[in-house]
Amino acid sequence: MDQDFFNQGLAKAGNKDYLGAIACFDQALASNPDFTQGYYHRGLAKFDSGDPQGAIADYTQALNLNSEYIEAYFARCLGHIASGDLPQALADIDRAIGIKSNYSKAYKLRGTVYRKMGNTEAAIANFKQAAEMYIQQKDATNARQCLDQIKNLQSPPPAPVFPQKKPVMLPQMLSEKQFYAQLLEKAENGDVQGALAGLNWAVEVDPKDAAAYLCRGIVRCKGQNYREAIADFNQALKFAPENITIYRNRGKARAAFGDDQGAIADYNKVLEKEPQDTLAYIARGNAYRETGKYAQAMQDYNQAIKINSQEGDAYYNRAIVHSRLEEISAAIQDYQTAAQIFCEKEDWDNYQKALDSQKKIQGATPPEKDPNLFKNQQKQRLLLLVGGYWEIAERLIEQAKDKYPGNSEQWYWEKVIADLERDRGL
Repeated sequence: MDQDFFNQGLAKAGNKDYLGAIACFDQALASNPDFTQGYYHRGLAKFDSGDPQGAIADYTQALNLNSEYIEAYFARCLGHIASGDLPQALADIDRAIGIKSNYSKAYKLRGTVYRKMGNTEAAIANFKQAAEMYIQQKDATNARQCLDQIKNLQSPPPAPVFPQKKPVMLPQMLSEKQFYAQLLEKAENGDVQGALAGLNWAVEVDPKDAAAYLCRGIVRCKGQNYREAIADFNQALKFAPENITIYRNRGKARAAFGDDQGAIADYNKVLEKEPQDTLAYIARGNAYRETGKYAQAMQDYNQAIKINSQEGDAYYNRAIVHSRLEEISAAIQDYQTAAQIFCEKEDWDNYQKALDSQKKIQGATPPEKDPNLFKNQQKQRLLLLVGGYWEIAERLIEQAKDKYPGNSEQWYWEKVIADLERDRGL
């Protein structure tokens, strides 16, 4: 029974319901007064609820039951720091290190205690030892934080009057830009969760780090979590409201989430600052296209082509608008141009996509003298209804044939068109 209450307490604590967690841990301990982990986790919940003294009492009880419980020493140290009792905090973290000499985060915490006590030399020594351990563990985030602490503690020396000792060189570490680039590369290679873990910690360490929110938003987009990505971009803009990269990425996330008007607003911001950004024109054109504003979309694609006549995506997306407007010849021409550009750039995926789209739309225009095919007007009507994507039209026809076998070809076409128009209230 105590284990059930304990598990419930862990779940509530994970959901930040600390008072509910404490109540569950109370019940677990009432059933088993010697439940060491029960005291420890109740202490954590009390600390998180703003009761450091109550937390210290629970950690002490856990240590009375297990004097080698290093996590309890570490946690009680934090409780003593919060209560302002630095000597007791130091005693606890010393004890934890005495039990486990390679306890990297204990050295980091002891550096913090010494820093608060004003013992700069001891603080630097502990941060340095922690950094060396983190480097060995390939933990770039914590290593960088320790090195930053050392740099902050090492005040610049006064102008030299006599010869100075050569300063101690710190280990070469990742810059902030390199650190975030590494996490983005990790996400690009498929390890989205691993990248998020590093970025979650970066945000926890510095809740005002716009770069951390920006990178986390980009990673969440890769995981198709667009709602949380937009929230991250919103946070980033609070601390860096002039950063155009944030607007650009929020625009992408909004478009993917279905907020095309919001995406347009973001791309407007980008183009105010960078009026030669062809990709922003294409992205805004796509958003205009999805809202049915084909004239504005066409203007944006034209502007992108004017700036860079070798921008294949501009031709490809302009072809989609031509197709929706039933301007088939113009659409075919744009698909051909896009395919040629993609081929020259050896962008084989987009090259194939452009060729496939061209073939599909050419198939929408039957020879006028072929009595076995429908009039061009009817096929263009269906093409318009499916947004210019011929593969969708073909799939709908095949589905109708499966569902209603034995009818004429014309019947299936008329059936699909009628159903689409009925569903859209046309």
